[in-house]
Amino acid sequence: MKINRLFPRPTVWILRMVAGLLVLVSVLALAQTENPASSKNYKWDYLALARVPANARARRNPLEGDPDAVAAGKKLFAQHCSECHGIDSRGGKRGPNLRIVEVQGAMPGAVFYILTNGVIRHGMPGWSKLPEPERWQIVSFLKLSRQPVHRSISR
Repeated sequence: MKINRLFPRPTVWILRMVAGLLVLVSVLALAQTENPASSKNYKWDYLALARVPANARARRNPLEGDPDAVAAGKKLFAQHCSECHGIDSRGGKRGPNLRIVEVQGAMPGAVFYILTNGVIRHGMPGWSKLPEPERWQIVSFLKLSRQPVHRSISR
């Protein structure tokens, strides 16, 4: 005696394909919602500054106190950084606020290290191809021309 199947063979194959597509769409949707760079509610952690090696953090800015370095840094920031961090360095869709206390309170060497090496997992490239004096000018601009903004802690 032959057992009747609930669905003929071609229909089972189609059902398996549809189920596979549903799983694929679900996985892709979850991957997009967990991407911190694309989430509007993403909170930048600024932990990269705390992870800077001590010898790099201890470096002093050779252009510290030079008003010409601040002006040049402003131009360089506009050319290389403002697309992600905003023209006023208050943050943008892809880059965090650089006026915040964690950045303003960081040692110039730590900011220089981050600028040079980037924070790849958060999408910030390293700018080691910029000449070192230009990177120090950007640090001078960020550190000297900004008043820190305190973050409000939401609970």
